[in-house]
Amino acid sequence: MNNTGHKAHGLIPEPDSLVLARVTKVMARMASVDILCVASKALREKFAGIIRQQDVRETEMDKVDMHQSFHPGDIVIAMVLSFGDSRAYYLSTAKNELGVVSAESAAGEAMVPISWTEMQCPLSGQTEQRKVAKVSSIE
Repeated sequence: MNNTGHKAHGLIPEPDSLVLARVTKVMARMASVDILCVASKALREKFAGIIRQQDVRETEMDKVDMHQSFHPGDIVIAMVLSFGDSRAYYLSTAKNELGVVSAESAAGEAMVPISWTEMQCPLSGQTEQRKVAKVSSIE
């Protein structure tokens, strides 16, 4: 299955492909992101994406608090659902392996995941809520 499209101007996100994106803005019902990579390939141009409240997780979608799922600057792995509107792709983090993979604490440190809903600053010990991706370890 081909998960990436190739146009004359380069690689573009396609439905069902995995993308790496940086959260730019978090609102009550959605988070805006800039798509950085498709699969493991960096994009030449910037593509906008939106993670809607109902696409954050598989269960209790109506209870998702976007501000406890993502923060601006977070790096997330998401799946492309569709082309969305003319301005942004619709993305989903509604699988265990999708969500925040990298976040920075208020102290400027890289945070460490401690559960599927929390990340912790190794310097201060402070925890913050996130929709954490379950990343399989490489052995």
